[in-house]
Amino acid sequence: MDEVIQVDKNFPLFSRKKSTSNITIKYLPSGKTASPAAPKSVVKESDPTPASPKSVVKESDPNPTPAHVTFLNLGLDKWVIDTCNELGMKQPTPVQRHCIPKILAGQDVLGLAQTGSGKTAAFALPILQRLSEDPYGVFALVLTPTRELAYQLSEQFRAFGAGVSLRCTVIVGGMDMINQAQALMQRPHVVIATPGRIKVLIEENPDISSVFSKTKFLVLDEADRVLDVGFETDLRVIFQCIPKNRQTLLFSATMTSNLQTLLELSANKAYFYEAYEGFKTVESLKQQYLFIPKNVKDVYLLHVLTKMEEMDIRSAIIFVSTCRSCELLSLLLEELDLEVAALHSFKSQSLRLSALHKFKSGQIPVLLATDVASRGLDIPTVDLVINYDIPKYARDYVHRVGRTARAGREGLAVSFVTQNDVDLIHEIEAVIGKQMDEFECKEKEVLDNNITRVYKARRVATMKMMDEGFDERAKSRKAQNLKTLAEKGLLKKKRKKRKRDIKQVKD
Repeated sequence: MDEVIQVDKNFPLFSRKKSTSNITIKYLPSGKTASPAAPKSVVKESDPTPASPKSVVKESDPNPTPAHVTFLNLGLDKWVIDTCNELGMKQPTPVQRHCIPKILAGQDVLGLAQTGSGKTAAFALPILQRLSEDPYGVFALVLTPTRELAYQLSEQFRAFGAGVSLRCTVIVGGMDMINQAQALMQRPHVVIATPGRIKVLIEENPDISSVFSKTKFLVLDEADRVLDVGFETDLRVIFQCIPKNRQTLLFSATMTSNLQTLLELSANKAYFYEAYEGFKTVESLKQQYLFIPKNVKDVYLLHVLTKMEEMDIRSAIIFVSTCRSCELLSLLLEELDLEVAALHSFKSQSLRLSALHKFKSGQIPVLLATDVASRGLDIPTVDLVINYDIPKYARDYVHRVGRTARAGREGLAVSFVTQNDVDLIHEIEAVIGKQMDEFECKEKEVLDNNITRVYKARRVATMKMMDEGFDERAKSRKAQNLKTLAEKGLLKKKRKKRKRDIKQVKD
């Protein structure tokens, strides 16, 4: 069945000037792979246009990798396979099995798979193999939505590329721009960056754009977020500096309407692998809820955290909706003698990296975070995710709870549901196709043991925040952000996008 796809006209960065009649999708049965040299089977025979079309071959296969399939079967070189073995990767995951051969064959690829399914290796391994055949810089540009994920990706690239003396540079906000410009001018093999900082460096230094003139691979990790309208201006500048004949690789656990975007980005025949349709969480994740009054959420939070050892939980991530809530809760829990680290965008980059390092190394068992920590972070010891605030969108829920139960391990996600969150949680359940169980908790035990201590700690934490001038800084920052968005003409676009996202979830 061939289906003509129209590029999303509401996303002007990727709007198509020419007719889209040549763009079709070839759907393959589950488990079958398209021949890499079969363009006639993809384009409609009735299409009279002689120009060579762009095409997307879509394959859906949720089945696990057969036991006889190894990395050797994917076309990888011996040194890459040896690296995988050294890192404990004995068999490719489904997303790796389907995507690596396509990338090695020169195709653009869009990979949609669950959190913790090995998507980074699915694009890093073939990129490094091609780099070893023709080493130069900048060979690959990897764009990611958060600074923390950029640093994690650099660690993974260096591990995979140890055998080829890989030179990898991270370019993100919050760090010295002069040093970053100098690092880029040295033309590292791989640049991993957030879009905003790369855009600023390109605009302020005329020599930077030439660094990317021969870039072979463009990777958008957490692609649905990178392709968000908020990054549109940044991407416009970046795309002008990289060759049109590059390979474009998009990977995410959730991909809303961005298949259309891939079609416009793609300069080659594209391959779209999805392990599932819609949004999905892993089977090894236990998902539960606590229905509680809003004014005692922090009391219940303390109760759950004090039960971690009893529940055999090594570490936990608590997600909140705002920087203010994150800071307040961290001060509150510290006042209650709990060791916690806070991660939010009001902190300097050095403090953010320090908090993440302490948590990943096991020095601190609890991480409080906004959604800057919801994307891609892979910390094997995380056994519990708490949604202190329920996210507004199902895709954000999927990414949050995906910080646990990774790579086949078990995990627990507990969502704190108040009266105002009932509709949101029902919407999430409908989208992921699962109904949450109730987290067993005795109300009298929780409140009698903790409420007085928590209320006192909350007052102290609130006064500390006032003394530090947090709210004044927050207002100033919000005003500056709104001004920036208005200057870019993105305020209306963000409102329109929000309406579209709501409509897609309902549909």
